[in-house]
Amino acid sequence: MNRKILLATMTAAAALAFTGCAGGDPMSSQGDRENDSSKVIIGSADFSESQLLATIYSHALQDAGVAVEERLNIGSREVYMEALRDGSIDLLPEYNGYLLGELDKDANTSDPAAIREQLEERLNPEGILVLDEAKAENRDVLVVPSDIAQQHQLQTISDLQPVAGELTLAGPAEWKSRFVGLPGLKEVYGLEFREFKVLDAGGTLTLSALQNGQAQVGDMFSADPAISNNNLVSLTDDKGLFLPANIVPILREDAASEQIADVLNAVSSELTTEGLMEMNQRVSEGNDIGVIADDWLAQHKN
Repeated sequence: MNRKILLATMTAAAALAFTGCAGGDPMSSQGDRENDSSKVIIGSADFSESQLLATIYSHALQDAGVAVEERLNIGSREVYMEALRDGSIDLLPEYNGYLLGELDKDANTSDPAAIREQLEERLNPEGILVLDEAKAENRDVLVVPSDIAQQHQLQTISDLQPVAGELTLAGPAEWKSRFVGLPGLKEVYGLEFREFKVLDAGGTLTLSALQNGQAQVGDMFSADPAISNNNLVSLTDDKGLFLPANIVPILREDAASEQIADVLNAVSSELTTEGLMEMNQRVSEGNDIGVIADDWLAQHKN
């Protein structure tokens, strides 16, 4: 993807060439929208990868001459989806199967085309568009330290069944109620852990708990370089509890245009899991997310 080409896609809409702005209260009202209906308000979840992807969208749109405002780090899906529905934000990065699982508790397909169709059936009537999904994927994965894997001969999630009662699982608070969490682990795999330690979704707190022995099993994300960097073992989801998690931008229809969709779809066409892992590694090393986003955009030129 060429940043110059992205700019060219917007030349027919020169009226959109405003100066982008960033920051602001992520949950502020639509008052700003009434003052400037042309800007795209970009949100994200409360973890670094979502913020990184939202920043890539933001910078790509700004390069194309679109006025944007960033309202990142909003919170969990339950919070940011309401912000999207009520117009507090217009655009955010999502994960296709996981979003479908939130909208339809009975969803169980792993086919991207079927996931797209079902997402559109549920979101389009609400005025929310589902754009192109990327090849890049980052789904939840249960990980264990290598010594625990060796001790209990763990390769799959099913292998946890005989020993789960002896182990502590670390993960986000939402896992208490989400089917793709404790309820699903119990129903699909028959797992009841000794303790569920509420920490974060694949973040530093969960990693630290695994490292210091406070937890023996943790929820992390498959594109997280911390898994290999810290000698953790990913357990195969042999019964398919975790849905696909390809990155997909979702956009309010009243903020959309053909040109904006083209820019976002161009980003999706270039995102790969390997590239995402490389960017996540840089984030974990303390590099600035905005710089990482700009570097990625500059590197993906046609």
